[in-house]
Amino acid sequence: MLKENLSLSQLFAIIIGFNLGTTLVVVLGITAKEDAWITVLLSTFTGLIIASFFLNINELVPSKNLFEIIEFGFNRFIAIPITLVYSLYFFYLAARTIRDFGELTSTFILPLTPIEIITLSLMLIIGYILYLGIEILGRTTEIFTPYSALFLFLLIIFLFASQNISITKIQPVLARGLLPVIDAMFPIEVSRPYGELIVMTCVFPHISNLKMRKKSVIYSVAVSGILLTIATLIITSSLGITTASRATFPLLSTTRLISIADFFERIDALAVFIIMLGIVIKSSIFIYGGLKGLEYIFKFPYRYFVVPSVCIISMFSIFISLDINDHIKEASLVVPYLLYLPLQFAFPCFLLFVLLLKKFIHKGNSPLHDKTYKNP
Repeated sequence: MLKENLSLSQLFAIIIGFNLGTTLVVVLGITAKEDAWITVLLSTFTGLIIASFFLNINELVPSKNLFEIIEFGFNRFIAIPITLVYSLYFFYLAARTIRDFGELTSTFILPLTPIEIITLSLMLIIGYILYLGIEILGRTTEIFTPYSALFLFLLIIFLFASQNISITKIQPVLARGLLPVIDAMFPIEVSRPYGELIVMTCVFPHISNLKMRKKSVIYSVAVSGILLTIATLIITSSLGITTASRATFPLLSTTRLISIADFFERIDALAVFIIMLGIVIKSSIFIYGGLKGLEYIFKFPYRYFVVPSVCIISMFSIFISLDINDHIKEASLVVPYLLYLPLQFAFPCFLLFVLLLKKFIHKGNSPLHDKTYKNP
């Protein structure tokens, strides 16, 4: 099978779309109240460190994804159960992301359409893209991601034009000090979306230009962080922190404030496009990461698992929670502590320690190499 490659611009677009993803569904840093935007901004700097950390793991064993690196650090016998855990973890996050899309669509766009039909329709598109390959996802993302940034800035312009933005709604700045901002960052705001970038370790090997890969990743994380900061600032300064914290989909609620001369209004489609594209990209990357795990375990090309995986994830996204309130509660109270901390930080740190120890034992300054596993 020919190796699939991604360009630097495609990687740049994928990470921006991935980070925006479902992150725009809720207000980030809401526990910091008026300083929510400061929480998001500081989280971006932490996100740069996290992205560099995942890159360093890949660079120690070039051209290998997360699961192959785990085998190199330990052995295949140990790597298989760990790979299974990560595959299920990625599929679970994909199901949560798909559920976000279903709730958004059934609430604001197609209220009379069953959420099962909405979810299945999206999964058919994602399954088709993944079956064609990661290159197709890269090209699709490269084309549409600039529109998301453009639409976000258009929303800002329209909000200013309709005089809905008030700086007083985010004042006073740091009235309670910096401690509430830091408390809001950990673990949720740092883990989502930056800790979730661990799935990108399954994408990094597809970049042939290793020298420029790190710059592309760092720049994309920085740009996405700035966009998230701007979005949070606009939402809180338009709705106010009380209304924003109660809104199910705050970006859409903010968009509905736009009314210029009682003529130019109801431009929800811009916000829906931004969120929908991010959800497609994010869920596709999560599913791709899980499929690569199955490919490693069973030694069959990941395309063999696309159809059954898509069907199972589609079904699981329906049963994952009772309603939107239960869905959001689980994301903020359960997931960060049971999944984010051990799988995004604890085990990767241990893996990096093992890789560095092996490199020290081999006393080599060049990257580590291993031939125990070959892609099918």
